[in-house]
Amino acid sequence: MRVLLGAFGDPGHAFPMLALGSALVARGHEVCFQTWRRWQPDVTSAGMRFAPAPEYQVFPTRERPLKPYEAAVLAARETVPLFEDFAPDIAVADILTPAPALAAELAGVPRASLVPHVHPHGEPGHPPYSIGARLPRTVAGARLWRSTDGLVVKGLEQGRREYNECRSRLGLTPLPYVHTGLSRDLTLVATLPQLEYPRRWPAWLNVVGPLLWEPPGETVTPPPGSAPVVLVAPSTSQDPDHALLRAALSGLAREPVRVIATYNGRVPDPPVAVPANAILVPWLSYAKTMPACDLVVLHGGHGTLARALVSGCPVVICPAAGDMAENAARADWAGVGVRLPRRLLSGWSLALAVRRALADRGLRSRAIEMAGWAAAHAGDSAACAALEDWNARPAPG
Repeated sequence: MRVLLGAFGDPGHAFPMLALGSALVARGHEVCFQTWRRWQPDVTSAGMRFAPAPEYQVFPTRERPLKPYEAAVLAARETVPLFEDFAPDIAVADILTPAPALAAELAGVPRASLVPHVHPHGEPGHPPYSIGARLPRTVAGARLWRSTDGLVVKGLEQGRREYNECRSRLGLTPLPYVHTGLSRDLTLVATLPQLEYPRRWPAWLNVVGPLLWEPPGETVTPPPGSAPVVLVAPSTSQDPDHALLRAALSGLAREPVRVIATYNGRVPDPPVAVPANAILVPWLSYAKTMPACDLVVLHGGHGTLARALVSGCPVVICPAAGDMAENAARADWAGVGVRLPRRLLSGWSLALAVRRALADRGLRSRAIEMAGWAAAHAGDSAACAALEDWNARPAPG
């Protein structure tokens, strides 16, 4: 196949698409990946053709008000020539990246969607996505959340109207459904099925397992000893003051644990005090380091959470922003993690959460079960197979 990929440049979206593209190349397919320029070396080193994503102002300002999706309209028009030049058989667009999806439709190319986290559309009785509430335990709880369904539908309908106005400006017909970023031909959800609430899945949606990629990094060994190893893995894009890192290093200084911590290239200012039972590094390889750890402390980005779980590590999650509160709720519901609300974060509270997580053997047992599932159901292989099968189907009509 010739496959064109398009993804938002944030690591949480670019990395899963890099994993998918690398796997497609390994299976003999030709791949072109459109994303931010910062990932060009990684794209080309994986054997893919790189295409820079058009960059426009996305959010309105007082000086320059914008119509909804105005940037997407401009970017879609600019992306059509890429489709004409590369001539892909199919396209895969990230859920946050409408331009390549719209351009694919303008070019007459079938397009699939990639969701690099848990599925964002709940069923009646589920709590609204991203607020950090977990699935209710009782009928009364489900009834309570069902009372919010109208507000959720109202917001989704507004999004559909705005997207259809964007489509109209491109000469495309309106879509009759909400969550317009999800292809009704094929949507791949790159998460662990154990993190998904029980539901009825439509035929066009496939939960394939995590798509995990990371930049080159080294294995980091903990300080000497036999105490449990706790890895502190903060977000690469949130928490500019390093509140989680500071709380972890101060709170765990007197705990019977060995700590590996990273600041992911963002040097703390002022510097962070590193206790005797810890090591602090600028970068590390999660894939190489996590399997030797007993617990991971993180903000809750989906990629880091999935990497911890496929390594058999339970988690302590202190959500910062975005979908992190949702991921924390899913980890709590699945019995593989402890949640620590950001408003309660301190050295003392984090140490307490780590004690609780290490003492609960069930968390570790369930994380190991997830790791076993992931080892037997590689997400990249499942995603590639789904795309290959989809491409081989006869065209409608």
